[in-house]
Amino acid sequence: MMNNLFSIFDPSTNIFNLSINWISTCIGIMFIPFSFWFIPNRHFIMWKFIILKLHNEFKILINFNKNKGSTFIFISLFSFILFNNFLGLFPYIFTSTSHLSISLTLSLSLWISFMLFGWINNSQHMFIHMIPQGTPSILMPFMVLIETISNIIRPGALAIRLTANMIAGHLLLTLLSNTGNIMSSYLLIFLIIVQIILLMLESAVAIIQSYVISILSTLYSSETN
Repeated sequence: MMNNLFSIFDPSTNIFNLSINWISTCIGIMFIPFSFWFIPNRHFIMWKFIILKLHNEFKILINFNKNKGSTFIFISLFSFILFNNFLGLFPYIFTSTSHLSISLTLSLSLWISFMLFGWINNSQHMFIHMIPQGTPSILMPFMVLIETISNIIRPGALAIRLTANMIAGHLLLTLLSNTGNIMSSYLLIFLIIVQIILLMLESAVAIIQSYVISILSTLYSSETN
């Protein structure tokens, strides 16, 4: 039962199917019509509105005057995670964001980039950030240790947050769908209604998790400037 349950997150053991599953993280962009990018329409206008809202919010969190164009990184991160989260809600489509190999790759690469930039260009600021202002001298070594540990676990926390949220909803939907064959007609109708509500909640989770990961990455970036 457990093997069958978690098999929905298993890409495949076949080399060909495995490649196709991982390519699905980007292949959906090919099905977006070119008119979306070049000819203004309601979908283009809505997406542009979302990007502008994200840009205005992200630039407040970072020093935009010194880092022009930095918001593009986090808007792209939001778009990539959002696209893959929604893609995984469709039947028989591989959910790549439910795997640590994807989420940890994203968070770890960003974290390493922030750390290298901060320690190479703003070493003094990075050292100051380890000790909050007003910390007693006797507690300074402990604060440095605590701040170092909390900094190191950040990429893992981001990756696990995204993976766990994507797995939880899919597992609940799968568990409910497996009980349909033992229910009466009235209970089956109730089950379908519950699954529709859960699917709507999963859609909200897909948006919220994309936003949370992007905001946290922006905050981590702002600490290095």
